[in-house]
Amino acid sequence: MLSLKGEQIYLRALEPADLDFLYALENNPEIWEISGTTAPYSKHVLELYLENAHKDIYEVKQLRLCICNLKGVILGLIDLFDFDPKNLRVGMGIIVSSKVDRNKGVGAEAIEILTNYAFLVLGMRQVYVNVLEENAPSIHLFSKLGFEKVGIKKDWIYFNGAFKNEILFQKINS
Repeated sequence: MLSLKGEQIYLRALEPADLDFLYALENNPEIWEISGTTAPYSKHVLELYLENAHKDIYEVKQLRLCICNLKGVILGLIDLFDFDPKNLRVGMGIIVSSKVDRNKGVGAEAIEILTNYAFLVLGMRQVYVNVLEENAPSIHLFSKLGFEKVGIKKDWIYFNGAFKNEILFQKINS
């Protein structure tokens, strides 16, 4: 049986008690560029989101999980989106919220766990990620984990008055 637990982290479903963490993360302008957020979220809107977070990936085409250390502290979020069971592909996104927790293997372990879940449980043929061209740490991370750079989306993200390129990576389930 596949476990969503690794050496230093585990992945779990969102809970109503995660509201304050989600509120702080979603309203952090430093990540709006990668999340596509354009305005703050109210706690009410996030409460409604959490009330529906239990829905099946086949119904809502996405799955969002908390990345927790072994003591249960939330370190970030990882999600599958654009779930496409016909073409057997899904997108993945990740954020380790505190800079203190980055570059310690947390993200790599979460990505490996969720990629294995996508391949072994959901039967996906491929997982893809989108990374800003200037995000060298993420480019290094996904390359190290076997994701292959397959293209550049020119002027894909418009943020703070400038266009930025986004790199498309994919990992094929062989």
